[in-house]
Amino acid sequence: MTRVVPGSGWLARWPVIRQLKGEDPRGSAARSARTDALRPRTERADKVARSVCPYCAVGCGQLVYVEDGRVTQIEGDPDSPISRGRLCPKGSASKQLVTHPGRQTRVLYRRPYGTEWEPLDLDTAMEMIADRVVRTRRETWEQTCEGRVVRRTMGIAGLGGATLDDEENYLMKKLYTALGAVQIENQARI
Repeated sequence: MTRVVPGSGWLARWPVIRQLKGEDPRGSAARSARTDALRPRTERADKVARSVCPYCAVGCGQLVYVEDGRVTQIEGDPDSPISRGRLCPKGSASKQLVTHPGRQTRVLYRRPYGTEWEPLDLDTAMEMIADRVVRTRRETWEQTCEGRVVRRTMGIAGLGGATLDDEENYLMKKLYTALGAVQIENQARI
């Protein structure tokens, strides 16, 4: 039986032995040429924009890295007094809001009793929505209820989304209140 002596042959070249002997304190033995060739996703960014995460009312700071007009990375902003560079899982995934291949970029409409979605131009869609809101308000308006003046409609309700910021939610609340809606809620919670 041959005895293998540390320091000779293949065993001496084994990264674990070099690290245990203290010859490789920074771990370069475990590095490869591929590892050394890797670069941070933020390195080639043309510009960095400071932003606020759109998901909830906390307002965590974000750094949005842009290369050739496209978002390449979104990270927490270490200078933000609110989040100090940290993001929750939803905030960390917010890059997908603008880059996900399944993101809808046009209006789709499915007619009543229809089985297929069809593209619609934005002006037509906005007109359809406005007509339906005005008609619903007119048809469901209540001036009084059980002898009390209420001036409301129960036919319109508002449910805000988590990707609306505080200013957008403020405007939505004002719009629904002006329409007479009283069923207004927001889902901006983690």
